[in-house]
Amino acid sequence: MELIELKNLGKTSVQWLNAVGIQSPEQLKSVGAVEAYRKVKARGFRVSKVLLYALEGALLDIHWSDLDPDHKAKLLAEAEAPL
Repeated sequence: MELIELKNLGKTSVQWLNAVGIQSPEQLKSVGAVEAYRKVKARGFRVSKVLLYALEGALLDIHWSDLDPDHKAKLLAEAEAPL
């Protein structure tokens, strides 16, 4: 399976993931949504929190807007926490 086949991921988000060394769904799963989001953001791409939700939804095989609001808040807090 390719990244582009996962829910929520389009051409641009896949290009961003590839740019930070994430080439497959397995790599995305091992890195996790939060770390993948941090890597893309650190690379200088202008991303919004929707990318974070999209990555998590891709891993859970659900549309990002169907993520529970509490889950979204937890992800965002984790992604924005200082390293």
